[in-house]
Amino acid sequence: MSLAQHTPARPVRQHEEPDHQASLIVQGADATGIVAALTALLSRHGANIVSLDQYSENPQGGAFFQRTVFTLPGLRATLPALRADLDERLVKEFGLRYTLRDLSVPKRVAIFASKSDHCLLDLLWRHRQGQLTVGIPMVISNHPDLAEEVRPFGIPFFHVPSMGPDKSAAEAEHLRLLKDNVDFVVLARYMQILSGDFIERAGVPIINIHHSFLPAFIGAGPYAKAKERGVKLVGATAHYVTEDLDEGPIIEQDVVRVTHAHTAADLTRRGADVERAVLSRAVLWHAEDRVIRDGHHTIVFA
Repeated sequence: MSLAQHTPARPVRQHEEPDHQASLIVQGADATGIVAALTALLSRHGANIVSLDQYSENPQGGAFFQRTVFTLPGLRATLPALRADLDERLVKEFGLRYTLRDLSVPKRVAIFASKSDHCLLDLLWRHRQGQLTVGIPMVISNHPDLAEEVRPFGIPFFHVPSMGPDKSAAEAEHLRLLKDNVDFVVLARYMQILSGDFIERAGVPIINIHHSFLPAFIGAGPYAKAKERGVKLVGATAHYVTEDLDEGPIIEQDVVRVTHAHTAADLTRRGADVERAVLSRAVLWHAEDRVIRDGHHTIVFA
């Protein structure tokens, strides 16, 4: 049995038509007529646009970004012809790049965790409730502590020890587990640094949740450090992982106010609440193709 077969199906709400719905992401240099050409192309194929978001850095040749969600009966059979038209119109004529995805096929995500359970369990709970449109074929941890917490969700748990400076054996096992089974990875408070080689060989986007606004209070004991500094805000940042530690493109951030009366434990609890909310939004937005990476920053159609 493949890993994907273990993943429970996401409940489908009555108003959804997942078999007929697709997302189209377009980016490149702005030019007159892009939106008109795109909507006309979709109309010729009988598509009905459900939502359309766009952003231009500068209408005079700046970068252009667009996310379109549309319904089209018989979508799967029509996709090859639709892609051919998009290649001809958007790529050849406008020099744009695009991705077209059938939304009836959820993206598959592997969740990495260590000992902290708040972000991991929040994602698993939202997935079970149908709030996260993803498949979760596996949870991977460098500690066995959370295995029993994950078991009730029916998702395979893999303990892969990662100790000492040489993590090559652990990363090799990670790559074996991930190969052909996932579309992206989420680090749900996974307290290990990933090597550049692993990031490159994984070949999929990796999302991390970081306490506080980057790069403040890095390292161990961030909330104790925040208490010592008398901070008035604690927050969290969800970002894509790059070789530069905690400096990848940011997807989402949020904060909560604190006062001098809050203890380090209070800050930890309030910070965990923010981490859960920020990470779940980032995962959902990535899963729904709402995030477009452009160099070191992102465009988020939330």
